[in-house]
Amino acid sequence: MDTSTLRHWDNEHVWHPFAPMQAYREEHAPIITGGDGFDLIDTDGHRYLDGISSLWCNVHGHRVPKIDAAIREQLDRVGHSTLLGLSNEPSIELAKQLVDRTPAGLNKVFYSDSGATSVEIAVKLAYQYHQQQGSSPDKRDLFVSVSNAYHGDTIGSVSVGAIDLFHRVYGGLLFETTSVPAPLTFRVPAGFQVETYLAYCFDELERTIVENSERIAAFIIEPLVQGAAGILVHPPGYLKRVRELTAAHGIPLIADEVAVGFGRTGTMFACEQEDVQPDFLCLAKGITGGYLPLAATLTTDAIYEGFLGEPHEARTFFHGHTYTGNPLGCAAALASLELFDENDIMSNVLANAELLARRLTELIDHPHVGQIRRKGIMVGIELVADRVGQTAYPAEKRMGHEVTLAARKRGVITRPLGDVIVLMPAPAMPDELVETLCDAVFQSIDEVTGP
Repeated sequence: MDTSTLRHWDNEHVWHPFAPMQAYREEHAPIITGGDGFDLIDTDGHRYLDGISSLWCNVHGHRVPKIDAAIREQLDRVGHSTLLGLSNEPSIELAKQLVDRTPAGLNKVFYSDSGATSVEIAVKLAYQYHQQQGSSPDKRDLFVSVSNAYHGDTIGSVSVGAIDLFHRVYGGLLFETTSVPAPLTFRVPAGFQVETYLAYCFDELERTIVENSERIAAFIIEPLVQGAAGILVHPPGYLKRVRELTAAHGIPLIADEVAVGFGRTGTMFACEQEDVQPDFLCLAKGITGGYLPLAATLTTDAIYEGFLGEPHEARTFFHGHTYTGNPLGCAAALASLELFDENDIMSNVLANAELLARRLTELIDHPHVGQIRRKGIMVGIELVADRVGQTAYPAEKRMGHEVTLAARKRGVITRPLGDVIVLMPAPAMPDELVETLCDAVFQSIDEVTGP
């Protein structure tokens, strides 16, 4: 099909996610037809460096021979078979691999198909678990999150998130939750300095948990980095303190590693950096190397045992997805995990993290960069109209989006979070391509924010 026909059909029929469609229809976004290594290729043959890992999920690049072969081999056997009442070989093997690689104690794996559903499952498991504990308080119905948290787009995952826009739009559909202030250092509230505000955040964390300890069903957190909120990096020790307090009060901890898992923070899983063992671990995005929709919610033997009983007792977890444990997705995930080992991907992540740290110093004195946030190979560059007063640009200027368009002209695909420019190289990306990514984005920032 020619580009003009495809674009016409796209504008007529496809509703794109998180896209202001009136503007999108006028912007002629590339229509991707292929991939090669770490590049995407559009219908006109233009190549673009995939600077956001195809929305933070690609790990080893595109058209990876080992993953391609694993999917083809599985396709020659069976493309899909339900886990409702049956099992399949790849889902069993992958469950074992995940249990062996994640923090200790997470021995049970429940599959789904996206990050949002993995969180939804953790929320429902925690809620039902309390209902089935005879010694538990009568009412464990309150979930606690961190302000500006993003945990997905289903009603349950939006409820436990703390994005004001989502709660304004869908508030009437959501169940009650509460949040603690995020321990951040950019634009601290009036009356605080950075140090005093961080102390306040730690104090509020403890107060919220202690005062609601008999009502809290679970505490949910994005370990180390709040991704969709703008690559907001927590101070060292915060995650560990959350675990200490929740454990002391018998509150399950849900670690949402959908965005931060599979190497992006500098360790395979972010919880490792503070030696935290959650009660639930939510995984998606990079689990298949960015190939196929698959997610997993891992939990402990103690949680699992709360659902055991005779069938007539109805202690079953009444939740499931048609494509739960899809063999093709599991085969891709197994191949991706093998590549982590064979190609020593974590060493590459650490080397690129150092490269990014060095390159980002070039923006330290930029007049329109308010803050640079990085953890591992996750980077957020916050643009501001005025560096001195940290004044935000007017929303209608869409400065982050303008940088995206400028980068596209330089052969790089990226996607901002408002006016936060995101760099998210794939964990396996070679260093020379990370340099190319930095060059293009830095030049684009200069172009868009310049006089």
